Amino acid sequence: MAIRNVVQVGDDVLRQKCKVVENFDEKLHALLEDMKDTVKKEQGAGLAAPQVGLLHRLAVVDVEEGYFELINPVILQQKGEQTGWEGCLSVKGKSGIVSRPMKVTLSYQDRFGEKHVIKAKGFFARAICHELDHLDGVLYIDKASHIEKN
Repeated sequence: MAIRNVVQVGDDVLRQKCKVVENFDEKLHALLEDMKDTVKKEQGAGLAAPQVGLLHRLAVVDVEEGYFELINPVILQQKGEQTGWEGCLSVKGKSGIVSRPMKVTLSYQDRFGEKHVIKAKGFFARAICHELDHLDGVLYIDKASHIEKN
């Protein structure tokens, strides 16, 4: 597929709330493939649609537990707390300390519109929460207790 340009902090698209995905078609499948290629090339743990300039409620997460395409995701439950360093493909050259839930239960749809529920913990939960924040126009730098230049 294609590598998409990753939008950087300062672009208004990163601060907008995304719209629910209603069409589970070839155009969506192509976007997901492009996002998969882009997150791999950028060596990230995830990528949300606003980061490639689109206001759709979808994200991809690529972590030790596997590769996930999360369409119209909703956190159903969260437990515990973890605090650690985060970076972002849309905030190059910085990292910050952010508190997130230790465990989350998430409902989402796949590329065909099928509904799923997954449980995530640790870094997997952190990555999901980070990407879902993007869908509401929130960046990790908004939540960070400390930010440093890399």
